[in-house]
Amino acid sequence: MSPFIQILDPVWGSLAFSAACAALPLVLLFVLLGVFRVKAAKAALAGLSLALLLAIFVWRMPVDQALSATAAGAFYGLFPILWILINALWVYKLTVATPWFEVLGRTIRSISNDLRILSILIAFCFGALLESLAGFGAPVAITAAMLMAAGMKPLKSAMVSLLANTAPVAFGAMAAPIIALNGVTGLPIQELASMAGRQTPFIAVLVPLVLVFIVDGKRGVKQTWPVALVAGVVFGVAQFVTANFFAVELTDVVAAVTTVSVVLVMLRFWQPDEAMGLNDDVELVGAESLVRTTVDAAVPATALRSTPTTAIKTARRAAGVPDLTDNTRPEPRQVWKAIAPYLIIMAIFSVAQIPAIKAWLGVVGSVTFAWPGLDVTNAAGAPAPATMFKLDHLKATGTLLFFSGLITMALYKVSPRQGLTIYRDTLAQLRWTIVTVTSVLALSFVMNLSGQTASLGAYLATAGVFFAVISPLIGWIGVALTGSDTSSNALFGQLQVTAANATGLSPVLMAAANSSAGVLGKMLSLQNLAVAAAAAGLQGAESALFRKLVGWSLGLLVLITILIVLQSTPVLSWMVPGS
Repeated sequence: MSPFIQILDPVWGSLAFSAACAALPLVLLFVLLGVFRVKAAKAALAGLSLALLLAIFVWRMPVDQALSATAAGAFYGLFPILWILINALWVYKLTVATPWFEVLGRTIRSISNDLRILSILIAFCFGALLESLAGFGAPVAITAAMLMAAGMKPLKSAMVSLLANTAPVAFGAMAAPIIALNGVTGLPIQELASMAGRQTPFIAVLVPLVLVFIVDGKRGVKQTWPVALVAGVVFGVAQFVTANFFAVELTDVVAAVTTVSVVLVMLRFWQPDEAMGLNDDVELVGAESLVRTTVDAAVPATALRSTPTTAIKTARRAAGVPDLTDNTRPEPRQVWKAIAPYLIIMAIFSVAQIPAIKAWLGVVGSVTFAWPGLDVTNAAGAPAPATMFKLDHLKATGTLLFFSGLITMALYKVSPRQGLTIYRDTLAQLRWTIVTVTSVLALSFVMNLSGQTASLGAYLATAGVFFAVISPLIGWIGVALTGSDTSSNALFGQLQVTAANATGLSPVLMAAANSSAGVLGKMLSLQNLAVAAAAAGLQGAESALFRKLVGWSLGLLVLITILIVLQSTPVLSWMVPGS
């Protein structure tokens, strides 16, 4: 096999025309998603097909190497990315299949009768815990349901849940976005995690304050700012410490659990002067039931709308669906049992970080190999990093999550047959996600290895140091259109690195910026808006949610862009790892 040498300007010798041509697969992907509202899986396959054609006929990549690059990307999508997502969602679904998930929700709801406090505990803290495991809209749907059950109006519940689902996303699904960024850029995962951990905490500090403002305006901020500020600061500090000094995979778990604990202690000694009370609104109870059945796809929404509340409750009890309107405080023993899966995960990941065990796993549980059929050299003559694979089959995040699931099964007395059934249902639920993620990663690898990303990055690099302003916007657009920080990182991670190297900026900083700024686009993504609207029983309200949230999304984007620009200058360059 002869080596393939990437070409930066294959279209008429022009870098500008080559970059425009390289952007076509991404443009097609985004137009199909955003304009024609084609399903993400089909849009990703279409983008992949176009990228393959361009790689072969324009960038002159040999057919066998182009197909090998496609297989490499799809494999990376399966392992480790989807291996993480599947097992994370499986652990979550194991808890939902038992009464203990209801106990966990009841524990949180029994803490306060103030909707502003509950927005922090449920949407911000509990939502982050769900994001660390489930993701894919589950945090938005479930927290919106719980907020409506507590008495919050549907539209406001959807807004709060969407906005809260920002700070944890960069480290969601056991740090899948950071792991994907490492896979496509070849940059050290710890440096990427450390850099993101020095950016997202600044957003985390602000999010609880924004939440209470949405719930109760200026009065809400004035009366509850102490607990909102404490929640944001604790979450941000926990993110920073965990991402930089502990285990990147546990960043959101540690941040969420720590924040809940601190807020609970604070509420024992401090309460707002006035409480924004809860409502026993029949319509809201019905909306909550609609959410659960919409998420579980068990009962048609149209049938629920015409069903009396008492009948809904009876039907839900018969079906084993938790009653989110029950706010009685569980016993301490029940609370510990409810949070056990998260404690198990933390314990297993902590043990895996013990130096002796970590070293052993690195020897017996890790294999590095060159992907067969690939021999790619970039335009500068250096081997492309994406051709080498490191397979951590034992110490992989997904494997540790799988072990956590087995222990959770034993603790909750879930039979092997039931556990296998839930795993099968998890795979069925994620079937289109599996197609989407493998296609997006394959698209990314084809663009990266053929030289399309290098051409696009080299052209963007002509912006010079101004690229530090463009970089966060690229990440924001990527997540807003794909609905996934993982997908955005896979698409644009190498582009960010290419442009950074050409402009003299830190590649770690620009790659991490793609992820950290990207999370602010998630509240505007079509997928998340649709989940939130359905969860609130407000089908067709996606445009209303978009209009109410776009200002917050752009405002927070401006703030993190300022931070990233300052980190690219001597003012805050000391925050960049290795600087």
